[in-house]
Amino acid sequence: MIYKVYYQENLLQVPVRENTKSIYVEADSERSVRAKLKDRAYNIEYVQRLEGIHLEYEQAAPHFELEEV
Repeated sequence: MIYKVYYQENLLQVPVRENTKSIYVEADSERSVRAKLKDRAYNIEYVQRLEGIHLEYEQAAPHFELEEV
């Protein structure tokens, strides 16, 4: 499955919507995604599973790039 992860780069700073970034990760579960990104010290806001039409939409976007973790 492919997940879209919304995160802040600074773990110690209060989250600000304008600073939120996203990456796409392939994993078996949300727990697995969080485990894969644990060493990056991201402040993970939300992990969203992409499937069906939503996944197709995201894949068609020019910024879609699957992160190798």
